[in-house]
Amino acid sequence: MSPRTNESAPEGEPGERSVATTEPDPAPPIRTAKDSPARSAARARVAAADRTTRAHAPSTSDDTTVAAAAEETVVDGQNERTEETEENHQENKKDAAGEERADDAADGGGPGTVSGEAGAGDERVAAVRRVSASARRWRTVQLVACAASLAVALTAGAVVVGAVRSGSGATVAAAPSAVSPQLLASGDLDTSITALQAHLRAQPKDFGGWATLGLAYVEQARTKGDPSRYPQAQQALDRSLKLRPGNESALAGRAALAAARHDFTGALTYADTVLKENPYSERALSSRIDALVELGRYTEASKATDLADSRRPGVPVFTRYAYVHELRGDVKTARRVLEQALGTATSRGDISYVASALGQLAWNQGRYTDALTYYARALAADDTYLPALEGRARAQAARGDDAAAIKGMEQVVERYPLPQPLVELGELYEARGNPGDARKAHDQYALVDAWIALAHSYGVDADLDTALAAADHGDRGAALKAARDEWARRHTVHTADALAWALHVNGRDAEALPYARKATATGYRNASFLYHRGMIERATGHRKEARASLQAALDLNAGFSPLGARAARKALEDDQ
Repeated sequence: MSPRTNESAPEGEPGERSVATTEPDPAPPIRTAKDSPARSAARARVAAADRTTRAHAPSTSDDTTVAAAAEETVVDGQNERTEETEENHQENKKDAAGEERADDAADGGGPGTVSGEAGAGDERVAAVRRVSASARRWRTVQLVACAASLAVALTAGAVVVGAVRSGSGATVAAAPSAVSPQLLASGDLDTSITALQAHLRAQPKDFGGWATLGLAYVEQARTKGDPSRYPQAQQALDRSLKLRPGNESALAGRAALAAARHDFTGALTYADTVLKENPYSERALSSRIDALVELGRYTEASKATDLADSRRPGVPVFTRYAYVHELRGDVKTARRVLEQALGTATSRGDISYVASALGQLAWNQGRYTDALTYYARALAADDTYLPALEGRARAQAARGDDAAAIKGMEQVVERYPLPQPLVELGELYEARGNPGDARKAHDQYALVDAWIALAHSYGVDADLDTALAAADHGDRGAALKAARDEWARRHTVHTADALAWALHVNGRDAEALPYARKATATGYRNASFLYHRGMIERATGHRKEARASLQAALDLNAGFSPLGARAARKALEDDQ
């Protein structure tokens, strides 16, 4: 995922247009993508690995017990849900049975699941700690224990209502959604979901309520890094469409769900379907921009932002408009539009989101003091907002405050073990180099692998996440395969950069160079991209170009990566 579009802007009230715009040409027909891989295959892999692990690990291991319990929880829960689905299929014409199914979906769970508020949150944190302990004892069982522990935590988290204040946050395995304003106005998504569930138990035929619940589940999955919410979102949206076929809210929700699972072709199809009936749908306009950006169709995305700005100006459109301009190298316009969006924001969710976007933009340009100021404003509106907490830690690291950066990132991953902060924390440990830091870093990278496996099991295409993490901290062959697969689906600056770097770490620099150049061809100013290009140019004998690219990376953002920046400086010194 691109870093800016893995966050969603909550819907807001219409505002003044950001710029004068004209309508783009109609988009060409889009084919619908096939469904994502089945959850059962991933579970089978985890179960098989667990059986192998138990054959080699001590029988008294706490971690193998955790793995076995996780396997039983996942498989048994799936079997019971399958039986319930077959039973419901036979009785789907009975009103009483329909109301019972409505209760299950509204509660966010069903047979075989675990419930509880503080319990699920504590279990998720405990899972991370168990995995870290396991890594120190048995290297051979680490990945299986990671996957199993996270499976337990996410199974419990799947039915939590109000366990953690949310309304915000980010993950590299999720795409934007546009949730109705009443859900995010307070910044407390869990509380809003509780109210929706209670309402739907009393009014199970409210198709609009089901659509809103589906959107809320998508947002909750994204903010908490909990892909187990996606099947529940699908269930709620399907329920809405069964009650009122073709209703706009549910189709817009399907667009958001498809984007969250990285099915951007499907997201575009659903968004276009909605816009044919309602050209002014803010959700559909926003989803269409997101899908075009993530498919690498930047010219069409620019036209789509102009159209959305002319029809529904407001925070969701402003933030997308800014990002499209940033991708084209127009940072000045991006900053101006985001400042305008922040000036119109009134809800806590809007303020946190836009201020964090400004913080990220400032950090990308090496303006760390400005970044910290924006993150402080975001956290003043919502002190639990994960992108602001993560961004603050990143800016602190760039300024050399390693102790604060590590403490802050530890707090982030303790609550939500998501791929990007896990990698960032691992690199901070490596850069610090204290006794035991190498093992701590390894633990974080193993958890990334576990999260990716679980994301796949819930239908999320996580190949870009795999490529980015594995190229530097995992299986380089797997990184290259994942990057090639992602490039086959979509040609973005981010997939080009990932493929270039995966080729480089596999010693295929001549193949890598064209992709590294594609990643920087739009004018997008990203220090990591410039660093990757410089190292590839250096490996292919283009010394003058390499020095220019590496120096440009450090001039733009000297703290872009604790390990990458150090490698760039060393390469420049060695070539003097």
